[in-house]
Amino acid sequence: MGHLGLYLSGLPAFFAYLLTASLLLVVFMMAYSRITPHHEWTLIREGNVAAALAYSGATLGFTIPLYSAMVNSVSYVDFIAWGIIAFFVQIVTFFVIKAVLKSRGESLSSHITEGHVAYGLLAGTIALAVGLLNAASMVW
Repeated sequence: MGHLGLYLSGLPAFFAYLLTASLLLVVFMMAYSRITPHHEWTLIREGNVAAALAYSGATLGFTIPLYSAMVNSVSYVDFIAWGIIAFFVQIVTFFVIKAVLKSRGESLSSHITEGHVAYGLLAGTIALAVGLLNAASMVW
């Protein structure tokens, strides 16, 4: 096997990780938009910045620990397992934010639907912060 063959020997693993990460990301984005009471894609199409900020934060909040799982995993199966954990941590984050606001008599989904940018930014930032903590917690 020449140098080229040696270089290309990693391509199957590259594609396996890339395709799996892409699939996990798409599934996360679909699941997240289905579990939230507001309809992100409809709101985003209408120009709702609050929805875009909250959804973007959740997406990045999932992608960062997925990246961490990808670069730190000891195997492909390990990567998938940690990716699924990251998935659920981000979903739980949404419900915690929602519950905290509900305990204060507020509705996160109503604020986002009404386009209150501050609430979209808050939700997105918390999702991103939790994603960073989630990624840093993935120690082996």
